[in-house]
Amino acid sequence: MSDLTATPGIGLREAAAKQPGGAQLADHALVQLTLVRLREFLREPEALFWVFVFPLILAAGLGLAFRNRPPEVLKIAAVSPQLADSLRREKLLDVQQLSPAAAEDALRTGKVALIAVPSEGGAVLYQYDNTNPEGRTARMLADGAVQRAAGRVDPVASRDRLLQEKGSRYIDFLVPGLLGMNLMGSAIWGMGFAIVDARRKKLMKRLVATPMPRHYYLLSFLLSRLMLLVIEVGMLLGFATIAFGVPLRGSFVDLIVLCVLGSLAFCSLGLLIASRAQTIEAASGLMNVTMMPMWVVSGVFFSSQRFPDVLQPFIKALPLTAVIDALRANMLQGGNLAQVAPQVGVLGAWLVVCFVLALKLFRWR
Repeated sequence: MSDLTATPGIGLREAAAKQPGGAQLADHALVQLTLVRLREFLREPEALFWVFVFPLILAAGLGLAFRNRPPEVLKIAAVSPQLADSLRREKLLDVQQLSPAAAEDALRTGKVALIAVPSEGGAVLYQYDNTNPEGRTARMLADGAVQRAAGRVDPVASRDRLLQEKGSRYIDFLVPGLLGMNLMGSAIWGMGFAIVDARRKKLMKRLVATPMPRHYYLLSFLLSRLMLLVIEVGMLLGFATIAFGVPLRGSFVDLIVLCVLGSLAFCSLGLLIASRAQTIEAASGLMNVTMMPMWVVSGVFFSSQRFPDVLQPFIKALPLTAVIDALRANMLQGGNLAQVAPQVGVLGAWLVVCFVLALKLFRWR
């Protein structure tokens, strides 16, 4: 197969005939085509960045932004020393004693979330913006502190037990979503652009003239994606585990199976999208239309359960939803393949249906 590209001016069929043991060409065509796909990908710096580097940057940025932090202390103002002393008993309030004019100016400029002012009959007047969540929280904390300082006894005793277990944090929820999104994006974009570019440059027309079975060409894309999958998944999960302690509670073999199945399903979808497109612009539009709804509704950054119940059957039938739900069940809950059988069935259906349709609809010229 190396002679096919290294011998300028010689057609593919003639070059193939010069191969020692011409009958063996079909046996080695799939291997050679897969290596071609890998070389094409590795020679594109942009593709390497978006597939390998961007998910790590996204995980690092969101992981730091939503890391576990101590409760936020809210700044409020009190206009009398007695009231300020009562409010300072609440540890989650940073109380400043200010004059009425200074307190109103601080509230207006956002320097404090609430003003506490003594009123007639020993009452307390709270001034705050009720559309501001910090103002509502400050009002609740301030009133509790004032009431306790006045001798209030709660009729029901309560205690707190704070839980910050790994697996329940936002970064733990996020990483499987990022992994699923990356599996989809790298498969669909990598397949779509490579196929349409080859069709636009008339390379497919030349490949059809060789003894190569046509399905080898499509299978080479799937195999090349599986080879890159090792690096793609390993880098993201390794970074998340080392940097943020994201748990991997399920079987590692099951996790590999889910990643492979998800990647193959998205590769088949990418093949189908690119089966008829003639230009890069058309392929880009089709891929964006396909992926954008899944980015929004499939639960990458927040739970898909936020959407109305009437939409849930359609959302669950999407391949990105299935792979993300399965990855979260495996990584965070220790679920095995039997427990994620519905998601595996959805991915298998997308894989088979899309690949069969791609074979039937694929345009070689």
